[in-house]
Amino acid sequence: MSVSGGVLVGGIDLGDPVLTQIARQGLEDVERRLAIELDDYDERVLDAVSHLSRAGGKCFRSLFTLLAAQFGPGADDPQVVLAAAMIEIAHLATLYHDDVMDGALVRRGVHSANAMWDNKIAVLAGDYLIGRVLRIAAALGEHAMDIIGVTFTELVAGQMQETMGAPAETDPEAHYWITIRRKTSVLIAAAGQLGAQLAGARKEHIDCLYRFGDLLGTMFQISDDIIDVSSDFEQSGKAIGTDLREGIITLPMLYAMRDDSPAGRRLREVLHGPIDDPRLVDEALFLINEAQGVKLAAQKLVELGGQAQSDLLQLPENPARQAFSNLIQHMATRVA
Repeated sequence: MSVSGGVLVGGIDLGDPVLTQIARQGLEDVERRLAIELDDYDERVLDAVSHLSRAGGKCFRSLFTLLAAQFGPGADDPQVVLAAAMIEIAHLATLYHDDVMDGALVRRGVHSANAMWDNKIAVLAGDYLIGRVLRIAAALGEHAMDIIGVTFTELVAGQMQETMGAPAETDPEAHYWITIRRKTSVLIAAAGQLGAQLAGARKEHIDCLYRFGDLLGTMFQISDDIIDVSSDFEQSGKAIGTDLREGIITLPMLYAMRDDSPAGRRLREVLHGPIDDPRLVDEALFLINEAQGVKLAAQKLVELGGQAQSDLLQLPENPARQAFSNLIQHMATRVA
């Protein structure tokens, strides 16, 4: 994680210089907390469990926790930083497990843990991180434990639903929306909820930030899905076409398969399960773009951004609200 200049994490300009400095300091505190929490006397364990943290990352979820705390009187409470670190560790745990499931060789521009060691070590490293999350949640109190328990349950259920695919009687797009909410949105929503709650925000604002985080998480996943079929390694630090190889149907694919053009019809023939042949992967990527799948998914992203901007009006006007507005704009145009 790196923070420098007037622009904060991942190129997101928070707008207000005072808030930028507060958030910069908060993320530096989170980084120090991560180093404490991911420490272990066995250097081999330490290397494995801190591998992805050391590789860097945008720490988007930690930032969201810190910004949500700005809607309460206790934004500088040390528990807010602890919660932000906990949320980041929870996210890291899911990355270790995701890479094993996907057989991914690259994460954050470096070798994934399963490629660096093996699947067993990667799974155990993820489990280790979950243990750390539970310890922090216990320190934060019963309500934090409840939030984290619900969040992990939803994360796993959503991942299972995605892996199993849509039931025969279920509309694929409806299945997609349910799945991404559970496997992605819920952790971002929890980040906003915890940050606001630990800072002593009013209940209606806590609830609003949870809903806003849920919507922002949906946008984040759609953005990731677009990147997976239209970006490249230099931009994203991840291999392109991962979902195609896993047989996972995402929004750009769903939109492209609806197209009645030759590209759409051919795509429906190709997407009948996981694709192992690199030539078919390349063809599918071309067809998804040719059949307007990426364009339509990007339009949906902009539409959701408008909805999120409207939801923000329910929050008090302050620099953090403007920062969230900037964050929505960043999300709608994000390419990596």
